[in-house]
Amino acid sequence: MFSTFINAFKIKDLRKKILYTILLIVVYRLGSAIPIPGVNLVGWQKATEQLTAMSDFMSLMSGSAFSQFTIFAMGISPYITASIILQLLTIAIPALERMSKEEDGRQKIERITRYAGVGLAVVQSIGIVMSYNGVLTGGDYIVSTEGGLFALRLAIIAICAAAGTAFLMWLGERITEKGIGNGISMLIFASIVSRVPDFIKERITAIAAAPGSVMTWVTLLLTIVVVLALIAFVVYIDKAVRKIPVQYAKRVVGRKMYGGQNTHLPMKANANGVLPLIFAMTIMQFPEMIMQFFRRGGGFMNFWYRWMVSAPKVWDGSMYQPTSVLKATGITYSGIQYAPFVYYLVYFLLIIAFGYFYTSITFNPVEMSKNLQQNGGFIPGIRPGKPTGEYLGKISNRLTLFGSLFLAVIAIVPTIILNIMGVTNMFGATSVLIMVSVALETTEQLESQMLMRHYKGFLN
Repeated sequence: MFSTFINAFKIKDLRKKILYTILLIVVYRLGSAIPIPGVNLVGWQKATEQLTAMSDFMSLMSGSAFSQFTIFAMGISPYITASIILQLLTIAIPALERMSKEEDGRQKIERITRYAGVGLAVVQSIGIVMSYNGVLTGGDYIVSTEGGLFALRLAIIAICAAAGTAFLMWLGERITEKGIGNGISMLIFASIVSRVPDFIKERITAIAAAPGSVMTWVTLLLTIVVVLALIAFVVYIDKAVRKIPVQYAKRVVGRKMYGGQNTHLPMKANANGVLPLIFAMTIMQFPEMIMQFFRRGGGFMNFWYRWMVSAPKVWDGSMYQPTSVLKATGITYSGIQYAPFVYYLVYFLLIIAFGYFYTSITFNPVEMSKNLQQNGGFIPGIRPGKPTGEYLGKISNRLTLFGSLFLAVIAIVPTIILNIMGVTNMFGATSVLIMVSVALETTEQLESQMLMRHYKGFLN
């Protein structure tokens, strides 16, 4: 991978693209340090301690911007949520489906997605601040209610948060258009990488606090082993390809004979990358964001925090307490009711569902079979036309199931193992999976562009 980047840097236009991408990522990280005016960070940090699941998710998608409540606090997640909603509506609403098949229609859908993303950023920022303002923050309000300007302060926060999300959407589009890799993926990659120093600092602090503890060193060693095994497994599966043999019939054009060659159709074992995982994560956290508008301690919120979060909590009359805190204070509860197995089960099923959903959008076996037939190609033992489409669809479904199961297992099982070892930092299996996948995707794009330039230079 490093040799690919070094070789790409020697090519002038690729070097410009790489530097352009790095420059925009630097702009993103600098913007993550600009605070939103009117926000009390002490109160905000106290309040976010009660938003463990959502705080971890938002921090994963925005780096340190959420924990510091800067102009990029909402990150790119509102745009991802809006994109998921629009893609689902495209299947459900015939008018949107017709629009998605036309170039102008796709551009309209993309504009709607941007507006919806900005709107969700407004809703999320106001909902979070209003719900937790002054609640169990020791009198440190997130936004001061004095002076009768509370509504104006909320408006400023909403405008800044929406502007930050809109700017990130623009940055992502510019990276995709003029830089290297997928812009949205690169922003998420940068957010995760920015948290690596915090993770290292956390581990060093744990060792310094108990330098003679064997368990601390064992935990660190096991963490390194799990992460390295995870990286190796992700790279292996990402490179895995199912090769479908294809033959091209001989054709005589004038006095020359064409075709007659044997080749193969490559189908990746995990063609969807980490998108099903990101979609599933977004859907799992979206209800918690909306719930900030409702009364705390209500029936639905109690149900959600009991069953649908990775760290179940119980309402004690004033706040949602982790079960470990309740156990320490002597409050009894039924342990099986607060085990996160329902959360992981739903998370698992969502990854599988989004894997199939994304494949249905990106892969059309009927169109591929038509292209093969038009170019005189066929799969040995399979008749051209509809049988070929059905065969490719069957292979695609099997590979989609394998890829989705791979994502689900690799995101859930190591996370559970790390939690058992006491590594609850969100920089875990999901973060490593996204980082490695984005790095491999970017490397492949660089290699393909280098190959194109090599052939161009050879022909010229």
